[in-house]
Amino acid sequence: MALSGPQKTVMQTVSVVLLMGGMAWASVPLYDWFCRVTGFGGTPGQVSVGSDEVLDQTVKVRFDGSLNDGMPWVFKPVVREMEVRIGETGLAFYEAYNPTDKPVAGQASYNVTPYTAGPFFEKIDCFCFTEQVLAPGERVQMPVSFFVDPEMVDDRDGKFVHTITLSYTFYEIDLPEGYAALDQDSATATN
Repeated sequence: MALSGPQKTVMQTVSVVLLMGGMAWASVPLYDWFCRVTGFGGTPGQVSVGSDEVLDQTVKVRFDGSLNDGMPWVFKPVVREMEVRIGETGLAFYEAYNPTDKPVAGQASYNVTPYTAGPFFEKIDCFCFTEQVLAPGERVQMPVSFFVDPEMVDDRDGKFVHTITLSYTFYEIDLPEGYAALDQDSATATN
């Protein structure tokens, strides 16, 4: 059965709307993947092992921590900056504190500035790879291990980078199912 002119136009319009909706839905994960692979927008890479080459040249790494609006935690780097040799594995800690009377879950987003350093800043392990849940009054130190890829010294723009800032922003997320039940239990106990 062939479609008439108006029916064909409606079907084409619905198809375009569905395609655009699908592209909008997929754009965030695709952009995130693109940034992680290319280092675009200052997104550091993720690797499973450190560098096999360590240079004598050093770079200063600064650490920054902030909270999204409404996130009730206190969050800050333990040390504000360190100097590491390029290729050397560095270890830094951030401290998070939940001053509330209920468990709070959070996830960290991160980036590196200047953006030209993004493709060369490699994280080996990081608290930002998973969601974090802090119990009421809990204070924790969360590690991040990293290195700056030696290829940066040969990069057209990277060779001029002498200071890199690693920034995290924690935002609140829904509690995982097991914690949500604990939160409801504590709310019932106080009523």
